[in-house]
Amino acid sequence: MTRVLHAIDRIDVTFDDPNLVANAGLLLIATLTQRLGLEGLVNATVRLIGRVGGARPGRKVLTLVHAMIAGGSHIAHADILRAGSTAGVLGHRVMAPSTLGTFLRSFTFGHVRQLEAVIGKTLERAWALGAGPGVKPLTIDIDSTICQVEGNDKHGAGYGYTKVLGYHPILATRADSGEILHARMRNGSANTQRGARRFIDELIARVRRAGAAGQLTVRVDSGFWSNETIATLNRLQVRYTMAVRTNTKTIAAAIAGIAEQAWEEIDYTPDGRAQVAECAYTAGKDKRAVTRRLIVRRTRLIDTTQLKLWPDWRHHAFLTDLDGTAVDVDLFHRRHAVVELAIRDLKEGVGLEHVPSGNFHANSAWLQCTVLAHNLIRWTSILGNIRVDDQLIVARTSRTRHVAIPGRLVNRSRTPNLRLPTNWPWKAQFTKALDTLRLLRPAPA
Repeated sequence: MTRVLHAIDRIDVTFDDPNLVANAGLLLIATLTQRLGLEGLVNATVRLIGRVGGARPGRKVLTLVHAMIAGGSHIAHADILRAGSTAGVLGHRVMAPSTLGTFLRSFTFGHVRQLEAVIGKTLERAWALGAGPGVKPLTIDIDSTICQVEGNDKHGAGYGYTKVLGYHPILATRADSGEILHARMRNGSANTQRGARRFIDELIARVRRAGAAGQLTVRVDSGFWSNETIATLNRLQVRYTMAVRTNTKTIAAAIAGIAEQAWEEIDYTPDGRAQVAECAYTAGKDKRAVTRRLIVRRTRLIDTTQLKLWPDWRHHAFLTDLDGTAVDVDLFHRRHAVVELAIRDLKEGVGLEHVPSGNFHANSAWLQCTVLAHNLIRWTSILGNIRVDDQLIVARTSRTRHVAIPGRLVNRSRTPNLRLPTNWPWKAQFTKALDTLRLLRPAPA
């Protein structure tokens, strides 16, 4: 048989061009990173003095962050930044994966808190550049997630309510932009409410320092339902909607007491019905009795066959101190589901799909790096006005359109020139965003 030699088979492959940049769009992210003064901020805040691998933490954090933005989910993936002239578009020295592993293992609990402080100060700087809500109302969604791991050598990993081995971090996101406002790594066996009061205290203080001057509203699911959490929110003058478990006796009794004529029909899926009503719910007894507003949504399927199998209404309820009709407040509370989009973006887009170390504090530091990577993508979209159908784009879309661009870094008349492909579909978005970011005033050193 005669072998047919196709044109594609005649292509020779050589890895020998030192000027190529695989992810040339990192220039966009790196421009904002420099305007935020991030490397200097990390060096000044994270003090790993005397720790092996602790020198100059700024360049190490930025290496991890930029690798995540380029699609890295493992420490070893940082090597993609060391290929060709990629380091030339980053503005900092790129560190080797072995150095980064040593660096992460040098963290203690206190050092992780220092890195959390970096996130808070970076939030202040980004919002001061125009990414913040200002005096507008700010809605914050708090939730937890499971980061699954394999094997028994992960310090702090455990089995929680999902019966999945992993870690159980708690996160707070900004509803309108998807930014991660605060995150804290927790053991896998941690109860959903563990550390919630302190977390909320730190969260509200952080966004106030960052410049959120308007009304704050927090939305949480039933895992955070407690009188202590409500008391904390009241003390901080934060409004709330808080889901409750409808299988408890007191909540079930309150729902049963709602008159049939009080239920109001709302729009729902084509194969189902939904109605909303409200009542007063009293918790505690005697002097400790507190009455709050309880809003209930009940749903059921309308297909005849399904009605025979599930004839009863299913109830979903939440406590709130918000004003407005029950229908409007219910619609507002249901939008708490956007937190899942931010968590999915964090896991599938910027590195949290894998927790790399056997050391708990190293993984806590890794979480903070993923938060920083996630937020840099969001801030680049906000400040660079990059949108799709009038919506801010997610990490995966940003990577495809604005980061994973092949390029060549050359000198032209002694001026560095990044040559990118002709007919790139999102050239206009990229160049407009880059010009806009370059006009931002750098943060003070």
